[in-house]
Amino acid sequence: MKCKLPLLLPNDRLLDFSGPTPVMAVVNCNEDSFYAPSRALRDKAVEMALKAQEEGASIIDFGAESTRPGSSYISCEEELERLIPVISDFRKHSALPVSVDTRKAIVARSALDAGADIINDISGFTDDPEMAAVCAEKKAAVVLMHKKGIPLSMQNSPFYENLQADISAWFQTTINSALNAGISPERIVIDPGIGFGKSLSGNLQIIRSLAQICGNDYPVLVGLSRKSFIGEICGREAPDRLAGTLAANAAAIMSGADIIRVHDVKEHVDLVKILFAIQDKE
Repeated sequence: MKCKLPLLLPNDRLLDFSGPTPVMAVVNCNEDSFYAPSRALRDKAVEMALKAQEEGASIIDFGAESTRPGSSYISCEEELERLIPVISDFRKHSALPVSVDTRKAIVARSALDAGADIINDISGFTDDPEMAAVCAEKKAAVVLMHKKGIPLSMQNSPFYENLQADISAWFQTTINSALNAGISPERIVIDPGIGFGKSLSGNLQIIRSLAQICGNDYPVLVGLSRKSFIGEICGREAPDRLAGTLAANAAAIMSGADIIRVHDVKEHVDLVKILFAIQDKE
């Protein structure tokens, strides 16, 4: 599989894909994300992000609004209060690329002004009509994720006539919208949205068919860390899903994932180093 071109970040910085798969570390600046050890507020969130950097993370993904199944929106004010001081404080200590998991253009603008580089929008610009314009204006990199439904109800018997065709068509439409808004193609990442309106069989189909579903034109991010489909297969709760997560991420990388979004950085950094060494043809 061909190596993707580097991702262009603000200020003409690049995220390169020629080495081991970049690991995106999850830091949840809230008190209700599904995996409790990923939650941290203010100074603790900064400490968690700096620890992830020490462990080898290539990107920190801060999020203040839980989007787990069954969750609801929070206000812009609450999201900004949780998020912006953390980004600002982290920026005093680190130049590592920062991603922000938000669906709100107001939050995205403030986060980018505070030093963020990537907007990770689980709605793929469908929740807020101003989001694409903000990202284009700020020259942000973007993650466009597919989901079916809203987090409150998305896992209530999700169904597709043809999952692969539906997601592929959605990407085509959403990418065209981003390009038409002025976002350059070298700033776009796509995410098939494992666990977001997908059944167990659908999640597995996505992992085994990433190249067919997502194509080879844009970097592909996969976020499956400790999710419920791993629990369904292994019969384990979130705290005991590390081994299953490592196996699933290894399979995703071998199927074409270019970035993996994880809770457990150190273990996944070792994973991607080993996979890269095995696959290196030199």
